[in-house]
Amino acid sequence: MSATEPWTYALHIPHDTRAVTVCRRTVRLVLTLHGLIRLADVAELLAAELVSNAVRHTKGPAALRLAWRGGVLRIGAWDASPLPPPYDLPVASDAEAGRGLVLVRACADDWGWHPLRQGGDTGKYVWCELAAAQLVSSRPG
Repeated sequence: MSATEPWTYALHIPHDTRAVTVCRRTVRLVLTLHGLIRLADVAELLAAELVSNAVRHTKGPAALRLAWRGGVLRIGAWDASPLPPPYDLPVASDAEAGRGLVLVRACADDWGWHPLRQGGDTGKYVWCELAAAQLVSSRPG
């Protein structure tokens, strides 16, 4: 499989903070197997922030989704809460919590969220994107 072919992975996780570590390792493994290791550090951080929010701030199961298409990696987290993520709350620079979406906004090329309603399931999907071309071109020499 080449790095240009589209692919998608989904990992359903329990409501357990240990799932964040499982998701981080899964992201690195998937990207390594697809020859996209240069995205792994930032993608791991972003996935961990999204999944951490899903597990810590909602009740019930969650899921991580990775999708590659056209040189863009989309990382998303689903959770069972239809409430929007707290993306507009002020966060003090020395705060020990609440900076997850600030990091996502700073590190991702794009991000967003939308409510979900499918087959009786409700919740939301919070996603971010990394463009592979931008990471390669931003490297020195």
